[in-house]
Amino acid sequence: MQVEVSKYTEGSVDKALRPNGLPKSLIRYDVRQKDQALDSITEVVQTVKHPRSRARAASIATPGVEKVINDAALAKIGDAQNDLEAEKRAESMSHNSLMGRRGKSVSAAGLLEQPAVEPEIFMTKDIERTDSWERAERERDIRQGIDLATTLERIEKNFVITDPRLPDNPIIFASDSFLELTEYTREEILGRNCRFLQGPETDQGTVSKIRDAIREQREITVQLINYTKSAKKFWNLFHLQPMRDQKGELQYFIGVQLDGSGHVEPLRNRLSETTELESAKIVKATAENVDEAVRELPDANLRPENLWAIHSQPVFPLPHKRDSPSWVAIQQITARGETIGLNHFKPIRPLGCGDTGSVHLVELKDTGELFAMKAMEKSTMLNRNKVHRACIEREIISHLDHPFLPTLYTSFQTPSHVCLITDFCPGGELFGILDKQPMKLFKEDSARFYAAEVLIGLEYLHCLGVIYRDLKPENILIHKDGHVVLTDFDLSFLTSCKPQVIKHPLPKNRRRSKSRPPPTFVAEPLSQSNSFVGTEEYIAPEIITGVGHSSAIDWWALGIFLYEMLYGRTPFRGKNRQKTFSNILHKDLTFPSSIPVSLAARQLIHALLNKDPASRLGSISGANEIKRHPFFKEVNWPLIRCMSPPPLEVPIEFIGKDTIAKEVNWEDDGVLVNSIDLF
Repeated sequence: MQVEVSKYTEGSVDKALRPNGLPKSLIRYDVRQKDQALDSITEVVQTVKHPRSRARAASIATPGVEKVINDAALAKIGDAQNDLEAEKRAESMSHNSLMGRRGKSVSAAGLLEQPAVEPEIFMTKDIERTDSWERAERERDIRQGIDLATTLERIEKNFVITDPRLPDNPIIFASDSFLELTEYTREEILGRNCRFLQGPETDQGTVSKIRDAIREQREITVQLINYTKSAKKFWNLFHLQPMRDQKGELQYFIGVQLDGSGHVEPLRNRLSETTELESAKIVKATAENVDEAVRELPDANLRPENLWAIHSQPVFPLPHKRDSPSWVAIQQITARGETIGLNHFKPIRPLGCGDTGSVHLVELKDTGELFAMKAMEKSTMLNRNKVHRACIEREIISHLDHPFLPTLYTSFQTPSHVCLITDFCPGGELFGILDKQPMKLFKEDSARFYAAEVLIGLEYLHCLGVIYRDLKPENILIHKDGHVVLTDFDLSFLTSCKPQVIKHPLPKNRRRSKSRPPPTFVAEPLSQSNSFVGTEEYIAPEIITGVGHSSAIDWWALGIFLYEMLYGRTPFRGKNRQKTFSNILHKDLTFPSSIPVSLAARQLIHALLNKDPASRLGSISGANEIKRHPFFKEVNWPLIRCMSPPPLEVPIEFIGKDTIAKEVNWEDDGVLVNSIDLF
């Protein structure tokens, strides 16, 4: 099977390095294109192995879905004008993230509204439990978190980013739309100055104005004639905007192009004033979006050692666990003036592995204290555009101080790896526990308990400005007391949050203070993101369509999570990734009538899996709306951490230190000796 990638990869420019030893290209495309090609191959193999099931899937496919989801799953939508309208809607949603479903502010009355009750007959459907429910051929792939595109790559506009700190201010990023407009490949563009767009009728006076703006480090908007690779000329409304770092120093230039050839006034031989004004708004708005998106990525000019500097920063105990045995053991070492590193830990056994690293059970030497060590390979993180993901995870986890979230005790780096030391959860993944149950599902009491604790964990994260973005049973660990711990924040988004306390009015005809409902605490992240990240079956519709997403995606994932616990599978799973995404966008939610689940549970799932994020349960006041749902009526929220988890049909098997495990040690670069034997 052949897949064309030459247009989209950096080609030979992949070997071009900066003086700091890092790639010139802002994004590494090679591994990403290989992953996408592998997905296509997997789909072909599945079709050959199961032609009948594939035919059934094709027969019910939604017409035109290929227009929404391409093989790269990057949802290219709309032209420039429609994109601007989408941006305005996204900005409005971001500005009003704590506003009501119709743009109204968060009101006390709105907070107390209860979700409408759906007729029971509407909520269920006779669905046969086929072998595809148990078939695990794609299980490992589809359960892995995916990172198909950064927010920067999903901005469907014509733009480039240049780096004035390098000789000749070369292009270090070019959007797919820019490649389509100019007819060049990415390999032909990266590392070059923008002069290649000039031609016979390009006004040199206008070019001089652009050069002056670059020299003076200021923005400028001009119109000029440029040329494509095939010598086709087009009127380009060009906007140049400098981007500065936190110190105010020049970092990049953003250049946005808009093809205005269809709006040229013949007599004046230039764009009309109306078109120029409207187009200027579009290109400036695009530049602002690009500026914000680029800031999610590490500065390409950083020295390699500075890329991972956050992992060498000291970690200090937070209030709730400062006196725990684990912290006491850690502080005994730091009190001696030692910097904790790899050699302070003894490897016990592997706990899991992913595409960028692995997790080990380790023992702090001479203390008997057990921890989980997440080790991520630096070279892999660079190749897979995940440096910023690792740094965000380190920043987020250092702020966490909650019983349902992990504690960071220390972090460090070796020549080849960065490592996080966190809580060891002997109950393992909730996914493994769920998989061992009859029919791979929980009874409703257990599902309610785990969903409630996850809800509280998400509420805390949102209060910190964290959008989790990768909720799934694999990322929920079980502590020794049976309670949950949410883990893995490498796909999370960190933004700001402005908490509110909403006081409710007195009920009508009631004057006594006892009748007043207690105030409601509302705290949801304010900003939006547009990265294409998550886990295939748990991804919300707005991530696929690329309109920008808020914390409401976590409530969607909570609905998928509850469905999987109660029904043994997720509701929109398809034969391949494209079919799954098609189902998420277009398929109606149905519940198998063969599995008895209460009406309240189905109502809650139905409200959480609303394809419109503005109408999704939790979109107005966050977790408070969900907590008040009848499904959680019996939950004592303040005391839930003191509850005993409901018994499972197949009890949890807690793991610990294996006394008969063979001796293993670290290599000099931080890799396990005989690691192949461990995995």
